[in-house]
Amino acid sequence: MPPLQVVHPTPSDIEIAQAAQPVPIATVAERLGLEDADYEPYGHLKAKVRLEVRDKLADVPSGKYIVVAGITPTPLGEGKSTTTVGLCQALGAHLGKRVITCVRQPSQGPTFGIKGGAAGGGYSQVIPMEEFNLHMTGDIHAITAATNLLAAAIDTRMFHEATQSDDALFNRLCPPDQNGGRRFAPVMLRRLAKLGITATDPNQLTPEERSKFVRLDIDPATITWRRVLDTNDRFLRAITIGQGPAEKGMTRGTGFDIAVASEVMAILAVTTSLADMRERLGRIVIGSSRAGVPVTADDLGVGGALTVLMKDAIQPTLMQTLEETPVLVHAGPFANIATGNSSIVADQIALKLAGAEGYVVTEAGFGADIGAEKFCNIKCRYSGLSPDCMVIVATVRALKMHGGGPPVVAGKPLDHAYKTENLDLVRAGCVNLARHIANARAFGIPVVVAINRFATDTDAELEVVREEALKAGADEAAVAQHHGLGGAGAVDLANAVIRTCQKPANFEFTYPLDLSLKEKIEAIATKVYGAASVEFSPEASVLPSCGLQAEAALESYTRQGFGGLPVCMAKTQYSFSNDPAAKGAPSGFTFKVRELRVAAGAGWIIAVCGDMSMIPGLPTRPAYYEIDVDPATGRVLGLS
Repeated sequence: MPPLQVVHPTPSDIEIAQAAQPVPIATVAERLGLEDADYEPYGHLKAKVRLEVRDKLADVPSGKYIVVAGITPTPLGEGKSTTTVGLCQALGAHLGKRVITCVRQPSQGPTFGIKGGAAGGGYSQVIPMEEFNLHMTGDIHAITAATNLLAAAIDTRMFHEATQSDDALFNRLCPPDQNGGRRFAPVMLRRLAKLGITATDPNQLTPEERSKFVRLDIDPATITWRRVLDTNDRFLRAITIGQGPAEKGMTRGTGFDIAVASEVMAILAVTTSLADMRERLGRIVIGSSRAGVPVTADDLGVGGALTVLMKDAIQPTLMQTLEETPVLVHAGPFANIATGNSSIVADQIALKLAGAEGYVVTEAGFGADIGAEKFCNIKCRYSGLSPDCMVIVATVRALKMHGGGPPVVAGKPLDHAYKTENLDLVRAGCVNLARHIANARAFGIPVVVAINRFATDTDAELEVVREEALKAGADEAAVAQHHGLGGAGAVDLANAVIRTCQKPANFEFTYPLDLSLKEKIEAIATKVYGAASVEFSPEASVLPSCGLQAEAALESYTRQGFGGLPVCMAKTQYSFSNDPAAKGAPSGFTFKVRELRVAAGAGWIIAVCGDMSMIPGLPTRPAYYEIDVDPATGRVLGLS
């Protein structure tokens, strides 16, 4: 492959991406050893990889497994995705290693909002970056469609049950044919089995069995399923539905989440096959009946239809970096309100394609206290995989903020403190880095700190970070300049990762599953965040139908049989605590859990903490101000 042509000063991300000449995706696939039957092209520069590849390579030894996380970030981000890509470019294009990058599909929320896209940056990007950051292969659209279909099914079923007798419902659910015969749709047999009804002919049901079959009797106060869209829209956080005259006064409060927080997205991230996805989608719990029985997507008859909408999305998308190294893009849950990691199937396929001598680098979103914690306690628990190394990305800028520097605000110029040398401020902020290193070590994972160098950093400041990282227990620490140099700027980091992957890992979880839900939440809050105690709110949610009050939900979900699930914490990404203004490494605080949701299909309980919202809002000057198209060429302008 031709060497990367680096220009100084570094142009904008989109200028770099559009100046690149990507190779056909068939070439990327061929270099990985994929045959034509192993993938489905989506144009010339993207392809869906079939899950059968994993099974075909089942006997091939897996490669080394590296997870990239970060310190608690500023609102500007510290370049974790860029580091993930740059590390892979260094391993593949400069050190000759077989390497595959696994990353999430970006949400259009931040792309058009405040943070910009997630293709990496500078000379370490996934390309084409416009396609990566926008529709790609439509997976998020499929998730949105599936989630909203289920939402429509819930309210429609409640409406029809409220306005029809048992006989009328039965006649519509199982209409007679010309001879008076009736049939159950296949999904209905699942509900009958749940009810303990063995009849396979609808005409054989007793009146009592008919009533049980047709009436879900959903309690509106227990509904936690919400509609979604992939846009930051604060005005949809709390809404009232059913106000049209045809709905006959059946209004209720609900709201929207962002699409990447949907349980359908979560299921995509942890499913392992189409059959597994069908079962998980059918198990989704949307609320409870008035008798306290969980109501599922299959009870509503929609599990199969959800799977049809998602059947193509289950395949990871193959793309490439600026230096032609392969990338698998799949799933896109946020780390602050969801699991924050790409899919299990993408990692499984990548590890087999990499082979025993290769490397797979996967990214965990935001700081290691949320993205990496969920990678270890949820993703690894379900995949059965464990990492050989964790890379923690740190910047002088973020460490200065954690050391007491002025607030860093997106859209405003950085304070002078971030542009001039201040060793004391950097050293004080390293308490945040030290906490993240300690957490990684508690998982039994060897640690490399990647010091992402910015133009205003001094050699002395970078040396302070290196010294403090090693003092805190990191195995290695390396300065990286991949943003401005591509893979060549991350060779030292790549060599550090190679050396560290040779060290033994002794992976372990933060908690066993046989602890109570309360004890699991307390384990994460005290062991990972540094809290002294956890407060479970007895108050109703500030958002209608978002979740069950935490105190009541602990008992309710345990009684319904969900107490053995792991926990996914929805918390601010800007602090270890509930308070985003609490920088550094706070300790001794009370961690507040507001409400709980059950994600039965995905396989965990969601704890919504503090004031966390499940759909972001737009800033005063969103990124979309800069985004346009050149009508003469069709080229996208202004993406970042």
